[in-house]
Amino acid sequence: MTISTAGQPLIPQPAATVTTLRQAVRQIAPAALPAFTRELDQAADQTRQGSEMGPLQRFIAQWAVYVHIQRHPDMAAQLRYWEDTAQGDDSAQARRAVSEIGKILDAAHTALGIPIQ
Repeated sequence: MTISTAGQPLIPQPAATVTTLRQAVRQIAPAALPAFTRELDQAADQTRQGSEMGPLQRFIAQWAVYVHIQRHPDMAAQLRYWEDTAQGDDSAQARRAVSEIGKILDAAHTALGIPIQ
């Protein structure tokens, strides 16, 4: 993984293309590359079957958000913390965790200009 100076993104936000997102994932989160490839294959299959671009567009938006978050180590750490917290037995904490996860994802969507669905 690339090292960041305090508060700075690890890499610039790549263009929202399969190629540049794959390169970014390979650089900042290589362990996620198999999931990226698997989900790309699924989106491509769904796109071919339905003759519409929706599945591929959703894939690109999802991974652009993922890369945006992973570029910022503090944000990525917060997301992991809240994801772990959501798995706990305390329902109040789980609700708070889900809310915090939503805020992080919404902020990433907004930063990238991707409509929140």
